[in-house]
Amino acid sequence: MNSAETAPLFADLPGDISVSFEFFPPKSEKMEEQLWDAITQLAPLAPSFVSVTYGAGGSTRERTHSTVARIVQETALVPAAHLTCVAASKAEIAEVADQYWQAGVRHIVALRGDPPPADGGKFTPHPEGYASAADLVAGLKASHDFEISVAAYPEVHPDALSAEADLDNLKRKLDAGATRAITQFFYSTDAYFRFLDKVLAAGITAPILPGIMPVTSFAAIRRMSGNTEIPAWMEAMFEGLDDRPGPRSLVSAVVAADLCRRLYAGGVRDFHFYTLNRAEQAYAICQLLGLRPKA
Repeated sequence: MNSAETAPLFADLPGDISVSFEFFPPKSEKMEEQLWDAITQLAPLAPSFVSVTYGAGGSTRERTHSTVARIVQETALVPAAHLTCVAASKAEIAEVADQYWQAGVRHIVALRGDPPPADGGKFTPHPEGYASAADLVAGLKASHDFEISVAAYPEVHPDALSAEADLDNLKRKLDAGATRAITQFFYSTDAYFRFLDKVLAAGITAPILPGIMPVTSFAAIRRMSGNTEIPAWMEAMFEGLDDRPGPRSLVSAVVAADLCRRLYAGGVRDFHFYTLNRAEQAYAICQLLGLRPKA
């Protein structure tokens, strides 16, 4: 047997990585407790930033703002607030951006945003709003010197006319002033690395952070996947686990950690985790990758 076959799977990973975490604003007191428990558990891993999402049409705008403000006031973490173009005028977005700036927020995740279900899943710009994420980035940069992250789609945005058009859109967002892109979740390392090749060939040099989504419900992943390929081996791995949360959580952490391990082997050192406001899996994955809490 060669040493690669006998070496433990996650042995000797030095933990020379950066991580960031995404949370969503709580809808109830109980969910608020769960969120703050997750933030408290993950904070010692010294994430480069933590982002807080924003519902379709600004449906969670107030909760997003209060969550971000509390992170600024009560922790040493760097918060990034999500902002979308959906159902808002430029003036309304400017007002929200001003409130974030005044609250001490310096990082925005700027997204076109998903249209509300009532719109039949089709994005229609607000008559006095921004038509695209690139326009939103430019508008935000004109109002304050925010650091801005945008979205990238290794397996192409479902609304894009083509992979080339999607890549062109990413380039426009970065040229408008964004610092980095964070990918939609994916389960194929090949898809991510092929995308990076295309990104570099297009002259894009900004960091493209892989978005890692541990499986909390396989049915939900299937529903959210859009253009994301779900490998057959993964279907088999989670078969029969949708009503067994304990074993599913363990399998999910290992599957996501292995994805990260293969990305690491390909040179990736910066990972963004979609936590769904739960700390255990993200923490376990970071532990397997060699990351340890800072003293």
